[in-house]
Amino acid sequence: MVSVWDDLTGQPEAIRIFRAAAAGSGGAGSRAAVDGAAGDDAATDGAGSGRSGDSSSMTHSWLITGPPGSGRSNLAYAFATALLSPGTPEGDRLTKKQVDARTHPDLGVLSTERVIISRAEVRALLAASQFSPSVSRFRVMVIEDADRMTEITSNVLLKALEEPPERTVWILCAPSEADLLPTIRSRVRSVRLRVPSVDEVAALIERRDGVDPAIALRAAREAQSHIGMAHRLATSAEARSRREETLRVALGIGSVAGAVEAATRLLAIATDDAKAITVERDAEERESALRSLGVQQGGPVPAALRSQLRSLEEDQKRRATRSLRDGLDRILVDLQSLYRDILLLQLDAPVETVNAAIQPELEEAARAAGPVESLATLDAIALARTRIDANVSPALSLEAMLISAIRKGSAL
Repeated sequence: MVSVWDDLTGQPEAIRIFRAAAAGSGGAGSRAAVDGAAGDDAATDGAGSGRSGDSSSMTHSWLITGPPGSGRSNLAYAFATALLSPGTPEGDRLTKKQVDARTHPDLGVLSTERVIISRAEVRALLAASQFSPSVSRFRVMVIEDADRMTEITSNVLLKALEEPPERTVWILCAPSEADLLPTIRSRVRSVRLRVPSVDEVAALIERRDGVDPAIALRAAREAQSHIGMAHRLATSAEARSRREETLRVALGIGSVAGAVEAATRLLAIATDDAKAITVERDAEERESALRSLGVQQGGPVPAALRSQLRSLEEDQKRRATRSLRDGLDRILVDLQSLYRDILLLQLDAPVETVNAAIQPELEEAARAAGPVESLATLDAIALARTRIDANVSPALSLEAMLISAIRKGSAL
């Protein structure tokens, strides 16, 4: 029998906790079945920590934490499928299809396209959480990127976590517990994910996406076990090409003028990458919206309907802003891996390089400078990530960072 847990990788302890919770939640209608030992503050064993001393018991609110790419949302939806499936913690095929399409009547999802989650979005989800389940044992409410909630927005959610309806289960996802308010953390059971190994991610990509084992392994290594990025690198030649260009641009910096030119080029790469992700989706959304409004393709949009299209366009612009920021961060993470590799070579560390495909260039760069310079560049990359996240101009942030990457003997 195919299980909803089969497409997850590298998280055996977390899967054990959620599978046992889903298995133990069936049948009983009382709050006790949903909120097993909610009053305890003892830490759970294995991957979990939080409110209950029994890591296999069910509770009404969960927090899944882990680094980007560890599979937080994948695990959240697998757990949701298990809870929504009739009679089995392994999940059934129909429920999985509905959850994957986000169309299950007892599933609520908040997956923001914005830089922050707004109060209006949380209030809409709270309103949906008050209804009784229509076809399943539970209503399941999933908030991806819960760390994007401001303090005011978090306080809107807090009331629902304190007094949830009897059959509502909340699943929050965030990079770490520290990204949420203490009042939120005290009302959820936290399950921490680890970074899966390169081999585990490669095996998943090979099995799920049907790619060549060598490509899957390289993609998993260069993505540094980030499952989503590994999938993209393994299945998109353009994504691989953009990544290779990013590294070669950085390795070719030999002057301040070269750093400024490189910053311009990296910003263009990030923009192209963001467009590759959003343009096709934007066109599909607009076409779907026009079809639902009864407007023929290529035909004029009646004035009464234009406000709805403007709202869609505004959402798409916000998504483009976030996508560009995410693209810039991916570039900086790739550059971190580059200078990490260079530093390892300079120190003769017996550790495998991330970017083994350009090993000769790494060795040349390692000879052009010392470990002190490489450490300074890594610090500059970390600072650039912080600045861009704080809305400092990406171009200026990249220029300041790349000036530290100038190496003797590099091409101008």
